[in-house]
Formats: sequence, C-alpha cells, structure tokens
Amino acid sequence: MQTPKLFMILLGATPMGRNIEQHDIFFGIGTSVKELLPEMLAFWPEAKGKIHVDAYRIVNKVGDYKVEVTAKEEENKTEIRSLFFMNLGGYKKDEFEELHYKMLAVSDQKALAIKEAKETAFYKHVGFKGATSHIDDKFGVDVDDIFEIKDILSKETKSKYTLKFTPANGLQEDEIFLGYLPLSKI
Repeated sequence: MQTPKLFMILLGATPMGRNIEQHDIFFGIGTSVKELLPEMLAFWPEAKGKIHVDAYRIVNKVGDYKVEVTAKEEENKTEIRSLFFMNLGGYKKDEFEELHYKMLAVSDQKALAIKEAKETAFYKHVGFKGATSHIDDKFGVDVDDIFEIKDILSKETKSKYTLKFTPANGLQEDEIFLGYLPLSKI
C-alpha cells in the first residue's frame, strides 16, 4: 500500500458568468491526484465539474523541513510548527495583470512565515511605487491572508491525517508538474 502524501494542486475553471479562467489552490492528502478527484470537485462546486488541473506538487520538502503525512492517532500533540500557504500578489509596470506567487513555509509562528514571504525575490521585485507587492487581500506590508494547511484540508481528511515536520538538510526539491490536465485524463 502506498503512503499518503500531501498534494498542492492548482485548479482552473471558467464558472458560468465569468469571462476568463479562474484559479484556486486545493490541498488534499492521498496516494494520487486521481484519488483526490471527488474532493476536488466538492471543493469548487460553482465550477459544476468543469475543472482542470494546471499544476500540482507532492509536498515532501518545504524549506529545511521534510513534510510527512501520518495517521491522526499518531499526531504529536506537542508539535508547534505548522505548514502555511501564502498567495503573494504584485504588479509590473505597463502589464495589465496582477501577478501571483504561491509559497509554502513551515514555521511555529504566522509572523515568521510572513517574514519569510517578504524575503522572497517576488515580494522585493514585483511592484513599484503606488502598486506595492502584497500578500493577497492586504496591500502594503500588513498581512492577514495566510492559511495554515491543517485548517483548509477537508473535514474528512483532518479526521484521518496530520502533518509531521522534521528538520532535514539536503533534501531534493519537490517536482512541480505543469500543464493543462482535464480531470477526464487523470
């Protein structure tokens, strides 16, 4: 039997009434993207099943931490670290677009995860006077749109699994799978 892993999946859809494709990030725990299909469809009901995958990543490494999925009954109640997801937004002069950078951080404090986000090249270089880079929903340096992964997993997933973080240097970076993938081809 395969070990369950944490998946970070970029979903795309053009819900009825929208002019352009919309995107959202789905996090789920399973052994494959295919296993997560029912959860993905339930996650975005407004898309009425017309969803595709634009990218995904099996989350094994974040910063200097190994990320593992464990059974809920094996949860370490003294674990103070959490996995945070942040969606940074920024602008480039003369481009009619808000650019985004999605990142994960393992930290024992939300403020430290935000500090790490503000140290990225994206945050420092995407933006200009009057159009500062930001962590979405707050312009400037005030930040409040940040999610702990354990809070945005489905209720069923949270009842079965927990995440474990182990300091580890030299781990291989997670592979990112890119490209349009209709759910029917998974």
